[in-house]
Amino acid sequence: MSTINVLYATHDGHQAGQMKRQYQATHPWLTFDLDLRPAPSSLWLKLGEAQSKCEHLAGYPLKPEYARRLHMVYLAKGVLATTAIEGNTLSEEEVSAHLEGKLQLPPSRAYLTQEIDNIVELYNGLLTSMAAVGDNNIRPDLVKEFNKTVLRNLPVDEHTTPGDIRKDSRVVGRYRCPPPEDCDFLLGELCDWLNSDKLGLQDGNEIVCGIIRAIVAHTYLVWIHPFGDGNGRTARAVEVKILLDAGVPSDACQLLSNYYNKTRPEYYRQLDAASKQHSNILPFIEYAVTGLVEELKEQIDSIRNMNLDITWVNYIHDQFRDKKSPPERRRRALALAISEHEFVQLASIKKLTPDLAAEYSQKAERTVLRDVSHLIAMGLVERVGTRSVRAKKEVISAFLPTRKHLNNS
Repeated sequence: MSTINVLYATHDGHQAGQMKRQYQATHPWLTFDLDLRPAPSSLWLKLGEAQSKCEHLAGYPLKPEYARRLHMVYLAKGVLATTAIEGNTLSEEEVSAHLEGKLQLPPSRAYLTQEIDNIVELYNGLLTSMAAVGDNNIRPDLVKEFNKTVLRNLPVDEHTTPGDIRKDSRVVGRYRCPPPEDCDFLLGELCDWLNSDKLGLQDGNEIVCGIIRAIVAHTYLVWIHPFGDGNGRTARAVEVKILLDAGVPSDACQLLSNYYNKTRPEYYRQLDAASKQHSNILPFIEYAVTGLVEELKEQIDSIRNMNLDITWVNYIHDQFRDKKSPPERRRRALALAISEHEFVQLASIKKLTPDLAAEYSQKAERTVLRDVSHLIAMGLVERVGTRSVRAKKEVISAFLPTRKHLNNS
């Protein structure tokens, strides 16, 4: 990996030669600079790990149906996370059902799915525009359009117009937002800074730079709070766009939102602390990058398990390739059924699938035990204690560390 050139990034744009603005007295942490020189080595190690894992993810082969399933899982997690932070009470199962067109809610809760639809529309638009245009710049009009989409068809207070800069003072929790007369200016300053060479992408380090830029953009947008409502969702949408533009795989671009939601109290604490430390956002960056790496590990594990399942099923079929008799076909079906579970009680084998239930309905218990013994002899199944069995998937797990299996007797 080549050296990161952005160690101190500041913006000297429109403020030069202008009269002092009110926010400079009330919000001195809005400095539009980023000094990475004091960053601990642990942050750089995590950033490098995040880039490596993103590159690893981008090259993973998956069958189309598995890729679609993975996309739906992480789309549901991502859109739920960014709306749940703002109070959406739908569960992940309900969001998944809604995305599949299967969720029915009473009219009093319809706005919850509208929030989900708005985020899905925004994210799909980001993917489409990235493929068509490839514009990496963050512009004030784009951020305003994001906010308009986030709030589309949702109830807002009388002082809020979706997509328009707020005209009133706001307090969020204990945080007093910058004066409304400065918000348009601050949004412009932020976009100019984000688009400057000092925070741009660098060859060989696009993802590292993109992660830093995305987190900085998120933090400043939350601090500026330029809109009457939907600021957090808008900030996280900008974060997703920057990550996409940097080359982060689409299913990983919403992992930061997922982590913020999982650690919501710490998320708010870190944002608050950063504003009180003379604009030192390094602790918030390290908090976010730590979470991103954790979420990437979990996502890679999910994909690896999918590939393991595919390979294991193929392996079972290969082991029975020349075994065509009815008992062998039954044993193959049994091996596949056991593989769907972590552990299977011997007493429940007959009920694993309708087909197996039909196969064993007229057979004695010793037939089940004989079939299990046959699979054990083939190395496909092993006993766990005295009453359970499990699939021996580790026989195809090349290069993975050996893990001790728990007894489930």
